[in-house]
Amino acid sequence: MRSTAHIKTHPIHPMLIAFPIAFFTGTLLFDILTLLSDSYALPFRVTAFYMGIAGIVGAVLAATAGFIDYLYTVPPESSAKKRATMHGLLNTTALVLFLIAWILKHSEDNSYWLITGLELVGFVIMCYSGWMGGTLVYRNQIGVDPRYAGAGKWKEERINTSDKEIAVANGDELQPNQMKLLHINGKRIVLAKTEHNYVAFDDHCTHKGGSLAGGAMICGTVQCPWHGSQFDCTTGEVKAGPAKDKIATYPVNERGGKVYVLTERK
Repeated sequence: MRSTAHIKTHPIHPMLIAFPIAFFTGTLLFDILTLLSDSYALPFRVTAFYMGIAGIVGAVLAATAGFIDYLYTVPPESSAKKRATMHGLLNTTALVLFLIAWILKHSEDNSYWLITGLELVGFVIMCYSGWMGGTLVYRNQIGVDPRYAGAGKWKEERINTSDKEIAVANGDELQPNQMKLLHINGKRIVLAKTEHNYVAFDDHCTHKGGSLAGGAMICGTVQCPWHGSQFDCTTGEVKAGPAKDKIATYPVNERGGKVYVLTERK
């Protein structure tokens, strides 16, 4: 069974997070104005109430998109996966706190100081989680599509098969220095074309687990986009740190106009 995606899509999660950040911040500010006003001024309370609704809806939408990114965009077994897990848990905690505060507003028996306190804690958590989200984008390049000379269009294919030798591309599918991310029975392998032939290697930098398919390749060397580690695409040997361990490579054969990868490591 095969499925192919030829163009890498940009996650919509970074675009959606602006809404809960803006509305939750507004909710807290108007609730603080409510506390500072005489007799808990009604206009401030009403504004905070409806901004809370907008923030909760926006947070649910952003969380849905973020969970999709977590499953399909963040490289598995990497430092980014651990960071994304904490990022998601913190965002969920902030959402729950704002939701509890909004529910408490329906009851006249609850202290408005308690409600505002819950929102303040949620706001602080949201700010810290936002910093982690920025780290995921700028350090781990989650949602970033780096372009370089010869990169070509993003290519990605999912293959489920019991065969050990698998046809993964047409002979003329890739240009020199172009890569293709393969998901073979759940395992991530990069197919790449050097100036001389096709090569295949693990999509996992041995330093922090960055996706090599999202990096750059030139003259038979692939560079991790996170910290710049470089590996020989043919042998897997480290050519530049900080990585110390080589990457696994796989035998590649070309025949009949097709490219085949043997999933047993060299």
